[in-house]
Amino acid sequence: MEWARSSFFSGGTSLLPPLPATTPTPSSNSKFKSCKPRPLRSSLSPDPWSLSDGLDKPKPRSKNPKNPLSDDNARRIIKAKARYLSALRRNQGPRVQTPRWIRRSPEQMVQYLHDDRNGHLHGRHVVAAIKTVRALAEKREGEYDMRMVMSGFVGKLSFREMCVVLKEQKGWRQVRDFFAWMKLQFCYRPSVIVYTIVLRAYGQVGKINLAEQTFLEMLEAGCEPDEVACGTLLCTYARWGRHKAMLSFYSAVEERGVVPSVAVFNFMLSSLQKKSLHQNVVELWRKMVGKRVAPNGFTYTVAISSLIKEGCGDEALQTFYEMKKAGFLPEEVTYSLLINLCTKNGSWDEAIGLYEDMRSLKIIPSNYTRASLLTLCYRKGDYSKALALFSEMGRHKVAPDEVIYGLLVRIYGKLGLYEDAENTFKEIEHLGLLTNEKTYLAMAQVHLSSGNADKALNVIKLMKSKEIRYSRYAYIVLLQCHVRRRDLGSAEGAFLALSKPGLPDVGSLSDMLNLYINLDQTEKAKEFTLRIREDLVECGEELFKTIIRFYCKNGMISEAEQFAREIGGVGSFADNKFVQTFYRIIHGEYKGQEKYEKNIVVPDLLDSMALGLMLTLYLADSRSRNTEYILKLLLETADGLSIASRLIGYFVREGDISKAEALNSHLIRLGCRAEDEAIASLISWYAKGEKLDKAEAIFLKADSPLSGKLVSKCMVDAYAKSGRPEDAYSLYRKATEKGHNLGPVTISIIVNALTNSGKHKEAEDIVWKSLQESSELDTVVFNTFIKAMLEAGKLNFAERIYEQMLSIGVAPSIRTFNTMISVYGRGGKLNKAAEMFSTSHGLALPLDEKAYMNLIGFYCKAGERQEASLLFAKMKEEGIKPGKASYNALINSCASAGWYEEAEEHFQAMQRDCVLPDSFTYLSVIRAYAGGAKFVEAEETLKSMQREGISPSCAHYNHLVSAFAKAGLIGEAGRVYEEMLENTGLSPDLACHRTMLRGYLDCGCVEKAIALFEKMREHVGSDRFMWSAAVHCYRSAGMMEKAEATLNTMKSKGIAFSEDLKAGAQSKV
Repeated sequence: MEWARSSFFSGGTSLLPPLPATTPTPSSNSKFKSCKPRPLRSSLSPDPWSLSDGLDKPKPRSKNPKNPLSDDNARRIIKAKARYLSALRRNQGPRVQTPRWIRRSPEQMVQYLHDDRNGHLHGRHVVAAIKTVRALAEKREGEYDMRMVMSGFVGKLSFREMCVVLKEQKGWRQVRDFFAWMKLQFCYRPSVIVYTIVLRAYGQVGKINLAEQTFLEMLEAGCEPDEVACGTLLCTYARWGRHKAMLSFYSAVEERGVVPSVAVFNFMLSSLQKKSLHQNVVELWRKMVGKRVAPNGFTYTVAISSLIKEGCGDEALQTFYEMKKAGFLPEEVTYSLLINLCTKNGSWDEAIGLYEDMRSLKIIPSNYTRASLLTLCYRKGDYSKALALFSEMGRHKVAPDEVIYGLLVRIYGKLGLYEDAENTFKEIEHLGLLTNEKTYLAMAQVHLSSGNADKALNVIKLMKSKEIRYSRYAYIVLLQCHVRRRDLGSAEGAFLALSKPGLPDVGSLSDMLNLYINLDQTEKAKEFTLRIREDLVECGEELFKTIIRFYCKNGMISEAEQFAREIGGVGSFADNKFVQTFYRIIHGEYKGQEKYEKNIVVPDLLDSMALGLMLTLYLADSRSRNTEYILKLLLETADGLSIASRLIGYFVREGDISKAEALNSHLIRLGCRAEDEAIASLISWYAKGEKLDKAEAIFLKADSPLSGKLVSKCMVDAYAKSGRPEDAYSLYRKATEKGHNLGPVTISIIVNALTNSGKHKEAEDIVWKSLQESSELDTVVFNTFIKAMLEAGKLNFAERIYEQMLSIGVAPSIRTFNTMISVYGRGGKLNKAAEMFSTSHGLALPLDEKAYMNLIGFYCKAGERQEASLLFAKMKEEGIKPGKASYNALINSCASAGWYEEAEEHFQAMQRDCVLPDSFTYLSVIRAYAGGAKFVEAEETLKSMQREGISPSCAHYNHLVSAFAKAGLIGEAGRVYEEMLENTGLSPDLACHRTMLRGYLDCGCVEKAIALFEKMREHVGSDRFMWSAAVHCYRSAGMMEKAEATLNTMKSKGIAFSEDLKAGAQSKV
């Protein structure tokens, strides 16, 4: 300790009585006239005798020798000592200053020889006394008598030498007994030095009572305690934690005007701080500064720490700057505490400045310091700076701890980098640092933020498997996980565990109540709110709003009023505008309705959101007289109409259309008009429910110069979806005349509706007008326009639309290219269709199966068999697996082109790919075989179809009958026709009858044709071919009367006779 090295404990001042001076006989050759001693200094030890400091030059050897000293052996001793010190200098380095000789007076040499020191710090008798007293430590209390032990040293030790012996003792008993013997000696005189030595000995072993008694004895002896004595006792109190006594004693010392040294203050401050008595530390520090005691670096460090922990942040920073100004280098812990202080206060610039200052002094920041900075970055939202700090740690190869990793997980979560957060968490686990509950919960919170409650729950389960006990916060996060998963049972279990130590927090209560509400557990929610009120939970504003919303949504008027009365009178809600709105209005209603008419409630003092909730509450009761009054109050607020309109939209979304209608009616009665969003929601609701008349009524009431385009858009959409495209077109024209731009979506809806209903002229008008006027057309609208013109047969116009689309920079989609392939394919421009396909492929657009099959179909129709096969093979190479629709389209195209071999090949490939054929597939295959005169294969396909459990239709048989008839095999055709009637039980349709009748007519089987016609005459209808064929058959058979009668029937039905038919036009096989 610093005070232990004070001048009071050094041997620099002689305590021995002065010896009689001896004057040497002067000589004529002597160079000095007297032997007056000169003050000497020691560079090695505080001996009574001193060596030369080596600064005086040695005298030259003289011709006449010096006077001999009083002892013949003195010179030998001096030379031996000089040799010893010279060797010591050589062994300890060149900077050790060792004197070259010793100068002593004769009297000093006599005393030196008498003590027989031989270079020792103390004389032989002093050393012997020290050893003798120290040896008593081996004996027990009472086994020795200090007087008898020290009898041999009586009169031999001076006062100073007794102080030396006392100081060199290590046991407190030896100090006590020797001090008692010391006071009996003649040379003893009371001194503050000796009492300080005793105080120090007692203080080192905690003998507080003995120390206090010694201090009192010192006062009684008339010794005024100095700063060292007082400091010694203060340090004793501080060392052994007697802080109350220490502070009391310091007050007494302060009254005497004694100012302890900085070392004593350090001892006291450090002791107080170890016991977290930071207030006492701050007070003592301020007293120290007031006494103008110059602090050192340790003092500043202790004071700054306690100032921070005591909440004196500004004073701590000021002390820090004073410390730097005084030239002391702050420690890392000081910087860390200050940075943490700035983090808590949100002083971003101050924290960064301290960090940069620390780095400039090449002080390596600890992980705690870095964690404080990262926490500040996290709270401030400066995530780039946080990631930069983490990267800096990586550059300096500083291994982060779990706290820093946890902060990094939170930062990744805030940035939405959920995968990086999860990888960081896995890295923590891999490094074996995952031990703290906060890290697990941070990762769980990140998963909750990403909407993945299952992963969050798995993290908490992992924490449980590591035998980490759940804290209160862990149960809160666990409850949030179960609420997100809508797991009512588990959520109730977590809430029960959270409630065991005490009342849950307001957030958990809100979560649990919201879960009951979202799961439509009305009874449980009602019971839960009653428990909250019974337990006198201190409601926050959010919980109050949640409970009130629940009451309002379910029409619990009495419960809402009672709850508002309970909460509104609580002092913490006295300034809460939302709560007080409920309280005032309900309290006023309780006193009587007439109070309202006196306008005692000022709308400016009311919360509009609260009024909206109250409106929702009273709308549930159609008999309540308060609805219109509250609506009036709401409309008088700044955003009242907007809130009322949003309520209408909310009721519509919740399906409570009666409340929406009622609120809208109230607004109309008060002369107000709801906002466009509310009216549009009502129109959309009626349109979905196919109540177009109500939608029109709402629209007509709202249609005014103030109505915006949103209402018109919704009404146009309603007309289009209800199958009234003419009305949609008419309303579109009115809206555009008003200057409303209905937008690309509404335009697409109208054009689609007109196209699907065959109103191509109106659709074309909208397309022309939109292309000329609108600048907001997007890809979807252009696709709709091109498709509409394709359906209308306006292929050239469709091409121009596509060109304009490219010219204004609208990027085409895969649907655009598909439609344009159809446009070019239908127009017979296969080269351009193929070019369009290649363009889409070159733009790296993901070509789908539909794009390939569209072009393949046109190749088939054009007879381009090879191109179709190559493109189909390319589609397979691209990894696009054809489905049933693609195979059906391909086989049908091959059948239309007469390629029965390709159709058969694709049919087999379809079966190999495990794509089950359907009725249309077999129809196309039969059609292909029939067209290629492969009658056996066609009949086999028909039977195979039946074996697969697919019932054939008349169309399947019709293709085979037609093929037989065209080939002149009228007998086979008749057989298949009869099989269809007998085996399948099908009733042939008109197409089958026509096919069979044409076959009989062409082959000249007039009788059979007449029989078939007369059999099915009632089902012929107005079919021109059937009636004309019958007339020709009657004439060929010579039945002129029946022919004339049939002609008359045709005339009466307005059926024109066909003259180009001829019986027997085809030879029969």
